[in-house]
Amino acid sequence: AARRAALPAWLHAYNNHRHHTALGGPPASRVPNLSGQNT
Repeated sequence: AARRAALPAWLHAYNNHRHHTALGGPPASRVPNLSGQNT
């Protein structure tokens, strides 16, 4: 139960804040319009 509860926060940190050297930044920064703000 504790692992399941911690997963969403970990995934957010991994995909949005962790620097990925091969990508030049976090994976989310490589996806255009990820937040849906650009229409």
